[in-house]
Amino acid sequence: MDLFRVLNLDELSHGLAGLSMFPYFDTAHYTVSVMALREQPGALEVARRSPFACWFSSMLYCFGGGILSGLMMAEAPIAPLSNSINVLMASVIWYLVFYCPQDMVYSCTALFPVRLVLTGMKEVTRTWKVLGGVAEAHSKYKDGLLVMIAIGWAKGAGGGLISNFEQLVRGVWKPETNELLKMTYPTKITLIGAVLFALQQTQYLAIQKHHLMLLYTVFTVVNKTSMTLTGSSSSPFAPIESVVHRTFFAGPSPSFTSETKTSVVKKGTGESLDRAAVPETSKAPGSSSKTAAHNRGKGSPKKAKVQSESTETESCKKSD
Repeated sequence: MDLFRVLNLDELSHGLAGLSMFPYFDTAHYTVSVMALREQPGALEVARRSPFACWFSSMLYCFGGGILSGLMMAEAPIAPLSNSINVLMASVIWYLVFYCPQDMVYSCTALFPVRLVLTGMKEVTRTWKVLGGVAEAHSKYKDGLLVMIAIGWAKGAGGGLISNFEQLVRGVWKPETNELLKMTYPTKITLIGAVLFALQQTQYLAIQKHHLMLLYTVFTVVNKTSMTLTGSSSSPFAPIESVVHRTFFAGPSPSFTSETKTSVVKKGTGESLDRAAVPETSKAPGSSSKTAAHNRGKGSPKKAKVQSESTETESCKKSD
């Protein structure tokens, strides 16, 4: 792009594209991932009770993207663990974060300036993971845009997408924390990156790859560091998401639906009551006539008895 040449950013983008993630950026990624696991509720108790379960959960945090993308590509999910150096590095970091004497390593890495730097370095690795997933899918599925997006998304945010399985390893079952039900910021920003890199890979987005890498990396690093500085956990895409959701996916309101059902039920009940009342009123005259006839029938024997008594009295008087 001419704008990159004017701003002298073309060399910077090429330098960023050729940047190696090993060992410094990978170390930052492993450190932040293991720290995130340690800060989960009940993680320390699991580390004391079952170190192997804690180590396995840490590996899922560190290599979850490669494991999930391998499953989706019909490859061996254990392939990301075949790199012995990376696994050894992640294991050493896991041990120091959880079991270092006097808790010195976690106390140092939890310092705000250190955490801020490590978080920014981890966001740099996100670009390479997403781009690697998209490129891997493109090598097998040339026109599979959706496949590229899915693999890039899985490789960049696999640790969050398989969080329910990782929780099961620690003996926790919380299906309501499914990442698809309520996406966190890393999952959302990874999905956006997967869409952008997939469009660029299929020539639908007219931008060079190293330029897109620079723009995406700068955006993720600046946005994540600003969120860390302000202590905010809300997504910057929240206003756009709310507008899109209200416009396209809101649907009928549950309160409106319940009120409609209630009114229909009440209306149906009123009609049934009215229908039940009509026969009673129509039968009222007949019932009253029957009642009157019944009363008359009941009253005639009494009158006959009185008349017979008076006749007997008169005859007695006459005989007297």
